[in-house]
Amino acid sequence: MTNCRKWAESVLRLQKYLAECGVASRRASEKLIEEGRVSVNGAAAAIGAKVDPQHDDVRVDGKPVGQNKKVYIVLNKPEGTVTTAKDTHGRKTVLHWIQGVPTRVFPVGRLDMDVEGVLLLTNDGELAHRLLHPAYAVGKVYLAWVQGRVHADTARKLAKGIMLEDGMTAPAKAVILDAGPHTSRLRLTLREGRKREVKRMCAAVGHPVRSLHRVAFGGVRAHGLRPGEWRYLSDQEVYRLRKIAKLQP
Repeated sequence: MTNCRKWAESVLRLQKYLAECGVASRRASEKLIEEGRVSVNGAAAAIGAKVDPQHDDVRVDGKPVGQNKKVYIVLNKPEGTVTTAKDTHGRKTVLHWIQGVPTRVFPVGRLDMDVEGVLLLTNDGELAHRLLHPAYAVGKVYLAWVQGRVHADTARKLAKGIMLEDGMTAPAKAVILDAGPHTSRLRLTLREGRKREVKRMCAAVGHPVRSLHRVAFGGVRAHGLRPGEWRYLSDQEVYRLRKIAKLQP
């Protein structure tokens, strides 16, 4: 009975195991399985398969998968860089800036090509999954330079939520830092991760974004890092992120 219990505890869902090994996020790992790129003990794997990391041979594209030491990085993403591991059009990706890391990492979420600022990268798939899941409401702080003078009532609308084509946005924080006749500067704190959400919200209230910079993700900032520079997260930063995500520190 004890051996059975130990075996059950060691078995993981395949997509979770791939995420924990730093192959990709859990969702992206599911896509790899669906595409037939993952094998277990020489046979093509299926969604929902379970593996015992101590005994099963798991491979992606024919290459063996193993658990690596967890790595956590913050990059000050420069404008003009694509937030993917690979780009079919030959454009520069965020991994171009990450040199000397002993294991494979992937970006946590995305920033548009023309957006600068804080981008987290890791091989901790479970943490990445939770940081992006709306249930954990992880704060992301942006500075947005927008067209026109933004008034207080508009900031209140942004804070309460804006109806977009994919539904009402969650409540946010919106602070007017500067309001000029032609351009205003806002600080927006969002707790969900819809595609191009800041740009769509500002456009919906009549103030299209001219420039956008993410200054924090889950409390992690890029102080002292020039565009294209990165650093490892401190133990305290990792502890805080895992606490936010309700994971064991």
